[in-house]
Amino acid sequence: MKELKPMIHDEKNGLDYILVGDYYIPLIRVAEETRDIGFYGSLRRNFLKDYRQALYSQLMLTGKLWTYLADLNEICVERRDSMMDQMMEAEGVTEELKGKDQMEWLRRVNNIRNRVDEVILTELVYV
Repeated sequence: MKELKPMIHDEKNGLDYILVGDYYIPLIRVAEETRDIGFYGSLRRNFLKDYRQALYSQLMLTGKLWTYLADLNEICVERRDSMMDQMMEAEGVTEELKGKDQMEWLRRVNNIRNRVDEVILTELVYV
């Protein structure tokens, strides 16, 4: 019987294969993403796992999942910050109020933050 090589290279597709038992398994390297997926990215990942398995599998197999989640998180954070600033200005939540009544300022900021998060989750994460 012919001895199998521990590693081979296929010129047709450019992939390397490693011998595992009697089978050759492709050596696929996923691109390294160094950005953090953050809060919104992890929520989106869980949503994709539970409700959009086909898209999750496609992104996972092509190695684009982490980049997709990091991009989404950045978009969500930018939108959250801009919406927070706009709503705080529109509702009169200022540093002056913070100096006068910190608890009232905190109550209003938390209220705005909760509304903004609901919009972001509805429009960007759970779609």
